Formats: sequence, C-alpha cells, structure tokens
Amino acid sequence: MGHEADGKDSASVPVAWVLSARTGAGLAARAARLSSQVRSDPGTPETEIGARLVAGAASSGERAVVVDDTREGLLAGLDALAVGREAPNLLTGTGEAGRRVVFVFPGQGTEWPGMAVDLLRSEPVFAERVRACERALAPYVDWSLEEVLTGCDSAPPLDRVDVVQPVLFATMVSLAALWRSFGIEPAAVVGHSQGEIAAAHVAGALSLEDAARLVALRSRALDAIRGDGAMVTVMGSGGQVREMLSGQEGRLWVAAVNGPGALTVSGGLEALTGFESALSAARILRWRLPGVDFAAHSGQVEAIRDEVLRLSKETRPCDTAVGFYSSVTAGRIDPAELGGDYWYRNLRETVRFHETVTALLADGYDAFVECGPQPVLNLGLQETADQAGIPVSLLASLRRGEGGMRRFVTALADAHVHGVPVDWRRLYGKAGQGASC
Repeated sequence: MGHEADGKDSASVPVAWVLSARTGAGLAARAARLSSQVRSDPGTPETEIGARLVAGAASSGERAVVVDDTREGLLAGLDALAVGREAPNLLTGTGEAGRRVVFVFPGQGTEWPGMAVDLLRSEPVFAERVRACERALAPYVDWSLEEVLTGCDSAPPLDRVDVVQPVLFATMVSLAALWRSFGIEPAAVVGHSQGEIAAAHVAGALSLEDAARLVALRSRALDAIRGDGAMVTVMGSGGQVREMLSGQEGRLWVAAVNGPGALTVSGGLEALTGFESALSAARILRWRLPGVDFAAHSGQVEAIRDEVLRLSKETRPCDTAVGFYSSVTAGRIDPAELGGDYWYRNLRETVRFHETVTALLADGYDAFVECGPQPVLNLGLQETADQAGIPVSLLASLRRGEGGMRRFVTALADAHVHGVPVDWRRLYGKAGQGASC
C-alpha cells in the first residue's frame, strides 16, 4: 500500500495572489480594495484573479503573496494584510533586484515517508524528472524508485543506505527541476556530503547517468561499514567541542562543520556514546542523525577506499557556467576536478560547509534555496551569514509532512517577496500569458 497524500486532493494546485506597492501603506490599501472587489464579484475564478494580479505586479518595492486553495482562505489573507496582521498563508517582504541564487543540496537525514508523493502525483515537471532518475538508476538497483517514494509494500525501506541515498538524490534533482520550471535558476550550487552528487548534476558538471551510477554504487559500497558507527550533530562552539574530542584521535572525527556553532561528529558506537554522555554533562545540545548507522567522514571510510575509487573512476565531469562550490575544498572549483578521487574525498574528509558558505557570501551570493525534503542547513547558513554581517534569504522547498504543491507554492511566494524573480505564468498556464513578476 502507498502513502496517501495528507489533507486535500493532491491534484489541486493552490492559488497565489501577488500584490505590490511602493509603500507598506499602499500595499495594505491595495489589499483592502482587492478584498472588496472580490467579495462584490463572486463569479470570477480565483485563478483568473491571480493571473490578472501577476500581470500587474511590479518588480520592486513592497511585496505580498497570499497562498491558499479556497476563496475564503485567500480573502482571509487579504484582510490580514489590509490591517497589518500576520496570517499563516500571507508572506510579505521588500523585493530587491539583483539577488544571486544558490541551490543547496543537503546530505542524508532529511528523508521522511511520503516526502515526494504529492508532487509525484500532481506536478508533471517533478514526476518526469523522477522518472528520468529512475531510468538512470535502473542498471544499478533492484528496486523501483517510484515504489519506494510511494511506500509500496514490496519496496525496500528508506533506512537502507543503498536505498535512501539514491532516493534523496532523485528527490533533490527533481526539486531543482521544479524550481527551474518557475524561472528560478542557480548562479551557483553547493552540496553537503552526498548532496554534492546532486549539486554536480544540477550544475551540469555530471551527466544524469554518471551521477546516478555514482550515487547508487557508492551507497552500496557503504554497506561494508554499516553497523558500528553513527553521527551526532552538536550545537556548540568548535573550540569547545574539539577540546572535548582531545584524546579521541582514531576513534572520533569532526565529520562536518556546518556553521560557527554547529558541528557533526562521527565515529564508532562505543566512543560516540561516551562522547554524548560528556556532552550531556556539559549541557551541550546534540542529536544523532536519524537513519545513519555508519561513520561517514571518518577513518572508518578508509576500509572501502579502493572500492570507492574503482567505482568512481569512470565519472566524466563536464564544463559548466554554474559555479560549483566544493564543501571538500571550501571554495569554487573547476568542474574538471570532479573525477573519481574527488568522490572518495567527499566521503572521507570533513564537510567544510561553514567555510564554503563564507566563500559564497564573499562572492556576493545572497539567496539560498535548499533543494531537499526538509530544511536542515538553514541554521548553519543563517549563523554563517550573521557572522559575516550579510543579510540573506533562506528558502526551503518542502518540510516534513508538507510535501505537496501548497508547500511549494508557498516557497515560491517566499522567494518572490524577497526579490527572487518567479515566473508566475507557470502557475496559471494560458490564463497568465503576458504576465510578469
């Protein structure tokens, strides 16, 4: 049996009413006028109203978007905007031109059952990309990607590393395609751990066939080190955590540095359990990565070095105009460097995400779109931006339990009100032809 979509019919697409004005007062007044007009003309479809609003939307100034799939919900959002109240379906912001967009691809641990079912059933661009990934993965796996996503009884569970990593890869690649279908293109990409494989493909540095082969075979190789390892995320200063790791060389490793106050530690179960006890005694917040029973980015990976190098050697990177920022080297690299040796280093070495984001900020990037089923990197991104004193927009594609178009259109609205151009015509089809952001 598959997972049923939560809430309303997954085939229904929510409506976004897009408004703008030069001032906040002007925006409130426009919302009040629109609310009155809609109530006086109940026969005009919500989508037609939305298409007209998109056609008249300005490209700068104060912005607001109301998202809902009912007329009552849309009107409630307008009424809140008119009187300066917040509402759960209302997003507001100041659209500033020239945003430089980065697509961000997280590693393992973002998965949840049914995470892409609604989009798979209701959104053709997403579904077509999932099917392309299924075809590319087929020579290397003995299960169906679509059956895993929909939770069929015959499908293997998501807690298998050789299943979850290819499934997350396909989900991230398909989410990136969905963002692009609404006119949002990345100027750069960055990946965290295995998310770098999806990042490389979306940037154009790896073909879908090479990326699918790499993620499928490398995740299968990880099976050899499963069982006596785990990873724990720690919310504390790097200096303090490293001091606590003193004397644990060869048993525990800093697997990732995600922000100025967020690290991940990797190692064997016994050593890691003792470390967690020390963290508890020091009142330092921490949690284990769910579904991870191996120690990535640690010395344990060296046991499969030869196998990973062997299966990665056929990878043929391509030139691309999209900047690839490596969390292995902590900066932008030439795609030619994404050969076989790189993908062993990506699995073995520390994920230098904090340094890589610092490099992106220094190069002028200020809008980060996390292409995953659950935003897990936003805290590190925000802390890094705060440390640099640079304002940024952090955009999440989906959230746990919210995997349909209602959530995605809300993400588009969030992008729009923060100055990222959105092609709203895609939402309204022919009704929105001639519209602009």
